Order: sequence, then structure tokens, then C-alpha cells
Amino acid sequence: MVSAQRRASFGEDAMNEYIRLSGRFSVEFPVMLANHLPMVLFALDRMGADAERLKAYGAIYERDNGLVPVPAPVRPVTPENFNDGLGDRSREADYRLFFAERVRSRGAAQVAQDYMPRFMPGFTASAFHAFMRTAYAAARRDEEEIAVGLAYWATCYLELGRATGARPTTVNPLDTLLYMYGPDSFHHIVPESDLLWHNMRAVAALDDFRPVVDMLEIRPDTLKRMAEVSLVLFASTFDFAALHALTGCHWIRMMAPITPNVDEALRYFWQGITALVPKIGFPELLAPDAIEAMRRTRAPGWPEIFRAAVASNDEHDLSLTFSASEEEKIYGDPLYRVVAAKRLGLA
Repeated sequence: MVSAQRRASFGEDAMNEYIRLSGRFSVEFPVMLANHLPMVLFALDRMGADAERLKAYGAIYERDNGLVPVPAPVRPVTPENFNDGLGDRSREADYRLFFAERVRSRGAAQVAQDYMPRFMPGFTASAFHAFMRTAYAAARRDEEEIAVGLAYWATCYLELGRATGARPTTVNPLDTLLYMYGPDSFHHIVPESDLLWHNMRAVAALDDFRPVVDMLEIRPDTLKRMAEVSLVLFASTFDFAALHALTGCHWIRMMAPITPNVDEALRYFWQGITALVPKIGFPELLAPDAIEAMRRTRAPGWPEIFRAAVASNDEHDLSLTFSASEEEKIYGDPLYRVVAAKRLGLA
């Protein structure tokens, strides 16, 4: 009989191979939607999917989403012209080639140190998914995928406004979200489309949004506070946009080993989450007693939740479940298990 450890190694070998093969696809598919395939394959593996399921999921994801090849190169990116193509989706191949060459010659850790400070103000690239891809690649120590993640960040780069160094007004991430309920301008957003990053870009164009990036004082407990607020936000709404706050706190931790300045990452991550408040609909958050009641909801254990998640073809079921399980390991809050179970119809 093959041992459990040996079976796991078979699955991990398959995961690595399928992630490598997934690199032939563009980081987005029409129209400007994030390709989650490499990240979800990792989540599937960590939740117990076998090689057969990983292969099947990859085929389903490619078919159902109409994944497209990386576009043809336009012109080489160099250190001198690096900024010229930022945010230009037609330049994906150019930035991939640029970062692949540098990672091969200098190593992913050094390249990340060199270029991630440039990307921090653009945390919302592809609605956080460039950040997501880089984080998952860092968690796997996959140098080839880190290069793809950095190229993704470049080709979909989006700033919502740079920090000015103004004096912070709060240590509580919730306060920046609540600020959004006030100015009338935030209640009349007309984005170019329903894409999350189009919504964030429309919010960022407003004068009332400019102070947000400087509002939060970043302290040693800021990520923990963000995780607590994000969990309550998602538990109160089960909203698609709010899901990215919960999972994003996990991605911050995954990416931390290659992040030169985690405090800066936190600042721009939360700026992006705050910009989503109008998209979420200015929700009324559950009161503490209601959150506590939900926390006590009867829900299955993680093994059963993982089985249900692995059987799902919805990338956000998989992303949410994996991140929730990892966040519970850090913070010990059973509400993570409850919201994952509810997302999957198990509670």
C-alpha cells in the first residue's frame, strides 16, 4: 500500500506540472478577467485533491473560461523604458520576458526586492489578482511563477493614489471603510463596467477618496486588525468583493517573505479594499452579538469542508475555503470555518 506521504508527493508533483503548463495562458481571459488557474491548483492540492482531480479541474477551467494564449511580444522591456508599458495589457509577453530573464540571472528574491517597491502603489492591478498570483508563487517558492506574477503586476498596473505622508487619523481599519459612507460622491459611482478594478478606479478618481491612503496608521497589529474586519465584512455580506478582503489578508502573509516593505503593502492593500465599499453596497455590518451567534453555528470540520470545496468548480469557493482555513490557523477564530461552510452550502 502506498503511504499517505507518498500519495501526497504524487499530488504535489502533478500540481507543479499542471501549474507549469498553465503558464502558457495569459494572466487574464476575455474580457479582462483574472486567470486563477495556477493559484487554485495549489489550493486544491493543499485541500487534498489528487492528481486526477487537478488535471480535470485544469481542463474544466480552460474550457469554461476560454483561456487565451499569452499575446505576442510588442517590443522588449529594458530598465530604461520599464515604466513606459505599465498598465498596458498588450505588453504582457514583453514584461514576462523581462522578468524571466532577471529571475534566471539574479534569483526571484532579489528581483522582488528590486521591483516590488515600484508596484506597491498599484496593489489593485487586475483587482488584486496580480498580487494574488505573486503571493501564491512566493508560497510555493516557484521562481518561474514569481516572474509571471511580477509581469502580471506590470501589465495590469493600476494606482488609486499615492501616500503623501499625511498624519494618520486612525489605527482601526474599520474606520477607513466607514469613512466611505459619508461623502455623497461615493453614492453616485458610475464605473466603466462592473469589473472590480473599474469600480475601484472610478472611486479613486474622486477628490473625496484622496485622503484614504494616509488615514490608517500601520502598526505591528495592523494585519490582525485587517483580518478581523475582513472576516466580519464577509460574514455580514458574503459578497464577492468582500471575499477579496478576507483572502487578501492571507495573501499578504504568503507574499511577506519576498516583500521589501510589508507596511507599505498593507497601506495600499487596504486602500483598495476601502475603494470597494460602494461596490459592496455600503453594507450594514452585523453587530457583535450577531457575529458571536454565527460563530457558534453548527458547521462541519475542515476535512468535510475541503471535500466539498475540492468537488466545486468555482474558483472563489476554492480560494475562500483555502484562505479561511489558513487564517484560522493563525487567528484561531472558528468563524472562518463557519463562513467557508456557509459559502459551500454546508451550514
